[in-house]
Amino acid sequence: MNRPINIYIVEDYVLFRLSLVSGFSGNDNINVLNAFATAEECIEAMETCPADVILMDLGLPQMNGIEATKILHEKFPNTYIIELTSHDCENEMLACIASGARGYVLKDTSNQQLAKIIKAVSTGAFYFDPNLEQIPLSEIPKPNSTNFDNLYSFDNIKEKLSSRELEVFKLVAQGRTNPEIAGELFISLNTAKAHVGNILTKLGVSDRTQIAVLAYKAKIIK
Repeated sequence: MNRPINIYIVEDYVLFRLSLVSGFSGNDNINVLNAFATAEECIEAMETCPADVILMDLGLPQMNGIEATKILHEKFPNTYIIELTSHDCENEMLACIASGARGYVLKDTSNQQLAKIIKAVSTGAFYFDPNLEQIPLSEIPKPNSTNFDNLYSFDNIKEKLSSRELEVFKLVAQGRTNPEIAGELFISLNTAKAHVGNILTKLGVSDRTQIAVLAYKAKIIK
């Protein structure tokens, strides 16, 4: 991209919003089109003047950053979104990825580093916790909702499953096939398949890889 990267900033805390705008004012490679206090204002602006990258605060007063990211990603797939947050939370990071974000950055990141991240993301790169690099993006579990208090239900997996289903859940998460599960638990192949199907339904996931992600996040396996 030869021209400057056009960005929007969405941040409700006015002093931090102004500091971001000021921090990029001398950067020839980044052009701040506008800065907003709410996601709704940004979405409206995107209809008439799309940006290349959006810096999106997560904890906004009305529509939060995850919900806004989902809407923006669906309507403007060529605009890349970087989430800004004041604390590092794995559940929020997973929900951001599932909603279409390209980056998850702490607010204490320097403007110089943030500029590098914006440049990388504008070319299609991702910027997340390195620990998530081994998880295929297509397999990141969808959040239960965009409510921060109910993004994922990792803590109640054991409550949703029977004792036998939990045994099967652990084996699936370890990469065992249905025949291997049947042999280890002394059950029929059809019974093993049925247990796996029940687990997928009860946990609201679509495949075995997502089961493994849930097991890791719930610390059921390491």
